[in-house]
Amino acid sequence: MDLALPAAAALWGAATGTLLPRAAYRFSAPTGEQWRTACPADHPLRGWLGRARCGECATAEGAQASPLAPAHRSNLAPSSAEAPTPAPGTGLTPASDDDPAPGAQPTKLAPADGSTPGAQPTKLAPADGSTPAHPDLHAPGVHPTPPAPSGQRAPSSWARAAYGPRVIPLAVVTALVCAALALATGTRPELGVWLVLAPVAVLLATVDFRVQRLPDPLTLPLAAAALALLAVAALLPEHAGDWLTALYAALVLGAAYFVLFLVNPGGMGFGDVKLALGMGAVLGWYGWPTVLLGTFAGFLFGALYGGALVVVRRAGRKTAIAFGPFLIAGAFAGLLVGAYTA
Repeated sequence: MDLALPAAAALWGAATGTLLPRAAYRFSAPTGEQWRTACPADHPLRGWLGRARCGECATAEGAQASPLAPAHRSNLAPSSAEAPTPAPGTGLTPASDDDPAPGAQPTKLAPADGSTPGAQPTKLAPADGSTPAHPDLHAPGVHPTPPAPSGQRAPSSWARAAYGPRVIPLAVVTALVCAALALATGTRPELGVWLVLAPVAVLLATVDFRVQRLPDPLTLPLAAAALALLAVAALLPEHAGDWLTALYAALVLGAAYFVLFLVNPGGMGFGDVKLALGMGAVLGWYGWPTVLLGTFAGFLFGALYGGALVVVRRAGRKTAIAFGPFLIAGAFAGLLVGAYTA
């Protein structure tokens, strides 16, 4: 089997998946609210595609985490010439370089009784053994940011500036979807349509899963783009579908979901109705059996997910769940089967 085509499709999916996090964050606004235009720290967002990281937040975090003194002096004890002279009556005497106190470093200040100090090189411990006051934040070597727990790496300022979904999961999912579609479709011209629509479908599933909302700027253009691109594919040789069936399936599936919406508005959102138009178009390309298979698979996936939530007691029988991801997953499963058997 030639794996060049699936590999190229996977690279395409990974590249487009890396551009989805910012759009997923901006579209993940609760129902009735405007799309997000700023990060959680109210810094304005520029553009819709790219990583979900705020450069201004990263700069601010980096400034707060930076040391207050030059790094080359932070861990060095003062030389003998720079060693501070203890105030009279403190009971502390500087250790001599010629005759250091037992256990003390040459440049440390040792207590007059000769005991080994437990303080840092530049700190003075009180003679009476009491706990010293909090260190001066402006003293050399003192950092305002606490160190990371033992065995753990402190997150970078850029990592702390994240405000949306991570890049790697979206890139991996999109790459796998595109590779599977390439394996099932082969070199037929409709593969180009599936590769263009796949990142949008992943974005829609992500947004609906996060806030149970399917944005109109994505659902309706998806249906229009599917029909338009399939019309072009129908003009090319070696295609394996029918455009009129795709059009009819889009109308029929959209009407069926509209009826479900009228019967149970609480269980079926109107966004699912508009999404069904696009899913009906891609399923109808391979015929009515594929439409029935993809529709059934979507309801099956949703029922299995809801049942699992009930079993683990994370939802009740009347708990609303986002159905868009399962509608898309069912269409994806039907599309794979339809492409293999076409």
